[in-house]
Amino acid sequence: MKKLFTLGLTAAMVASLTACGSGSGTADTTAAAGGETSAAGAEAPAAGGEAAEGETFKIGVIGPLTGPAAAYGIAVQNGADLAVKEINAAGGVNGFMLESNAQDDEHDAQKSVNAYNTLKDWGAQVIVGSTTSDPCIAVAAESSNDNMFQITPSGSAVECVAPDNVFRVCFADPDQGTASAVYIGEHKLATKVAVIYDSSTTYSSGIREAFVKEAGNQGLEIVADEAFTADNATDFSVQLDKAKEAGAELVFLPVYYQEASVILKQASDKDFAPIFFGCDGMDGILTVKNFDTSLAEGLMLLTPFSTTEESSKAFTEAYVAAYGIEPNQFAADSYDAVYAIRAAIEKSGVAVDADYSTVCEAFKTAMTEISIDGLTGAGMTWNAAGEPDKAPKAVKIVNGVYEMQ
Repeated sequence: MKKLFTLGLTAAMVASLTACGSGSGTADTTAAAGGETSAAGAEAPAAGGEAAEGETFKIGVIGPLTGPAAAYGIAVQNGADLAVKEINAAGGVNGFMLESNAQDDEHDAQKSVNAYNTLKDWGAQVIVGSTTSDPCIAVAAESSNDNMFQITPSGSAVECVAPDNVFRVCFADPDQGTASAVYIGEHKLATKVAVIYDSSTTYSSGIREAFVKEAGNQGLEIVADEAFTADNATDFSVQLDKAKEAGAELVFLPVYYQEASVILKQASDKDFAPIFFGCDGMDGILTVKNFDTSLAEGLMLLTPFSTTEESSKAFTEAYVAAYGIEPNQFAADSYDAVYAIRAAIEKSGVAVDADYSTVCEAFKTAMTEISIDGLTGAGMTWNAAGEPDKAPKAVKIVNGVYEMQ
């Protein structure tokens, strides 16, 4: 069964803009034990403590743990891992423990399906993933046929949540594109805007389409609208020259951070210094190897999470202590996904040994009845179409760190 899509931001979400994403194949089961203070205020567990067979609720995690999009997948794995450890340290859910197992899909649709099948063979009862849109769409087709519950932290393409068994934590692509245009227009960041996007990805094309559609309503003139594909994502001279010649004051980049890092470097080489504005795929640009992060100074992006917020301080400290790096929004999305699973277990009362189809049927209803105060949104809820209701936020890179706007 297909769900009705909900593509628009709620009025409250749009209004809020004016005020204001490590190794593969590892299972993690941890019982409550002594350790460091967790983001939720419970004690984080010590390593080890494998639960007995049949006593854990199994969560499969899928994302690119290797390859060019690994910053996303590793963050998703770590966020889920940290949430599982915290929940277990606090006594688990309804008297039982959680267990997670992350599999690498290398940001490839077929490999994502292979990872899903591996997790199904392992005994997964729910899936957190896939991390990126095209792999998520491929896995959603399989999980729908199997009737296994799936919640993607960051698969933002509309099609990701087309089946009624799939929910998401992030905003859909059209919502990101619309919200970006609204933010730029209402904050009067620019009037002449260029767009550089990847026409070979569902993610980038979807955001771009919604952005262009809303731009006119916000008094924005699209002076250049330039595409590239994955086959030519190393030389952006033509796109940048057209944007510069057209007098673009702002360049909208609905692309992933790898391409964005190259665009920023080549723009600097051309002495082209407009405002650059991206979406959630931009998160991770400060971690690109050999990238001069000073080139990202002033870059803005829509993201539901920042380590500089007081509400994320404890999570950030626990994450850095566990993994030696600051979390990005993908880690926060995944963390929230696991806490949503916990809430759905509590709401539905599903048994620890329930088969995945039974879990899925229970969660389809429970997810529409829960509310969580997550890292990516307070009072976050979901509708039957699998879309979250929460307020988006914008950040700006200032002195090498994200600063909430």
